Amino acid sequence: MAKILSVAQAKAELSQCIRWAEDGEPVVITRHRKPVAALVRVEELAQLERLRAAGPEAGLLSLAGGWPGSNGLAQLIERAAHQAQTNLPAVD
Repeated sequence: MAKILSVAQAKAELSQCIRWAEDGEPVVITRHRKPVAALVRVEELAQLERLRAAGPEAGLLSLAGGWPGSNGLAQLIERAAHQAQTNLPAVD
């Protein structure tokens, strides 16, 4: 499961955050309790970049069985996206 820290906490504990990411445990960084960034292993970033380059047809479906811990990160991202959608102002 990913660690969740505020920007201030991540700044104060940067070395520990890097160790967690190196060990395969993503770190989600929040600002005002909203996820704004994630610290992950370089290999996971490379995989994400490959998925983006592959286009939408290889996108979400190819995430199934991605990397150890990817399900937890995917859930956090889904939750953040849902929160962002529910916090949108009404359009008149």
